[in-house]
Order: sequence, then C-alpha cells, then structure tokens
Amino acid sequence: MDTESTADGQPGAGAVNPAAAGEGAPSPAAGEPGEAPAVARKVFGERFDAAVRYTELLATAGVQRGLIGPREVPRLWDRHVLNCAVLAELLPAGATLCDVGSGAGLPGIPVALARPDVSVTLLEPLLRRTTFLEEVVRELALENVTVLRGRAEEMVGKLSVDVVTARAVAPLDRLAGWGMPLLRPHGQMLALKGDSAEQELADSRAGLTKLGAVEWSVISVGEGTLETSTRVVQVKAGESPGGVKAATRRAKAARAGRTAAPRTGERGRGGRRRGR
Repeated sequence: MDTESTADGQPGAGAVNPAAAGEGAPSPAAGEPGEAPAVARKVFGERFDAAVRYTELLATAGVQRGLIGPREVPRLWDRHVLNCAVLAELLPAGATLCDVGSGAGLPGIPVALARPDVSVTLLEPLLRRTTFLEEVVRELALENVTVLRGRAEEMVGKLSVDVVTARAVAPLDRLAGWGMPLLRPHGQMLALKGDSAEQELADSRAGLTKLGAVEWSVISVGEGTLETSTRVVQVKAGESPGGVKAATRRAKAARAGRTAAPRTGERGRGGRRRGR
C-alpha cells in the first residue's frame, strides 16, 4: 500500500509522486507552499491555522523525508490539501473513518481538520511515515486522529469503520480488496481518482460485487469551492462488506473479543493506538 512495498509500484496515499505532475507556471520556490487560498478559511473554519501549519510541515519535513516531491510544494494547497479536504462533504455526522495507506496524511489529515466531528484512523505500514504522522498529530493537537501502523489486510476483524478513504494507493480492484473488509455494514469506500476513474470502475465491477458492494459511481466534490473539483469513486457496501471471507474473519475476531472501532482518545504513546 505504499511506494516501497507494493509490487505494482503505486505510490502511497500521501507519498506524492513528483513524476505525476507537470511543470506548471512559475510559483513559490520549493519549500514555500505559498499563501493559503481564501477558500481555505471556508473549508477549515476554526482549524484554518492548523491547516496552514500542516501544509508547512508537508513542504519542509515532508519533502526532507521523501513523502512529498519538491516540485509539488508550490501546489500543495490546491492539488493536495484542499483537493482532499473536500471529501468532508460526503461524510455523515460523527462518522468513523480509516485512511488506508495514509502516507503523509492525505487525505486523512485534511479531512480530520475540516471535520472535527469525524474520528480518523491513519493506517500506514511504514515506520518512517507513521513517525511523521504521529509528529503532525501531536503538533496540531488533533484529538480526533489516531495513527496506526499496519496493513489493511491485518486489520480485518480488528478495525471497523463507517468510511474508508484512499488516495493513489493502488488500482481500484486491489484497493477494494483491502478497504471493503474494514467497513461496517452499509459503509462506503471513497477513492480519490483522476482521469482513470471510470475505466477503473468499469474494470472492477465484478470484483466489487464479490466484495459486498451494492452501489458505485464516480462523483465530483468541491464544485463551487475549488477551481478543479475532486473526482471520487464512491463504493457503497451492503450487509457484508468484504464478502464471505471477510465476514468469516470478523466473526472469528468477534468471538475472540478483538473487534474494536476507533474512538477518540484511545491512543498509545505518541498518538498511536496500541496494537493488539
């Protein structure tokens, strides 16, 4: 679920691939994300200052640790932070959310900033990335965010949420195999995709059905807020997210008393939930 460990070489959700971006027009130099757009105050409200600080951390520590490409820095606000934050439009009040392959925290941290009522788990397998995420969570005092090191496959029966999000983690069929089993009945998976969204969805329909999906579509969020809206593949689950195998694993975990939904405040040292 990240650049360093997946066979298909897909970048992790927050590990922005510099080669994926064009040169663009001259902007602030690398290391300077530029002034926050006026719309950021509307999107983040009382947490606007925290969003500014997060963007600064992406532009500095994020680049230094290889989580963000230097050429992405001038467009962090429009192409990454705000692009992710508008997912908040799709979330029910008080939802629990797992950001699979969170990387540098995209989209999980912008969503958590925009929606303090949503409990967000940032799930990431690489230590250097979870270390960065824990530092960000502490510095921004994000009480609604938990950092968890691990892979989605390992969390079936241990983690159960209303919403799974992912950005640039893997092709949709593979992503669904990781994310759908983490959903509660009638939950939804939200995958940020670009121009390939419709084709990926068309290629994945049979697999989605086997994974317990009952409805899917490509939608746009942020229209009227962003200059370029965010394209999202929305997959809604039925009674048995993840299909038969996931249901069996969840049942075994429930009998063993290991099922746990993320709740604010249940963290281990450094903001990370203690493993079981």
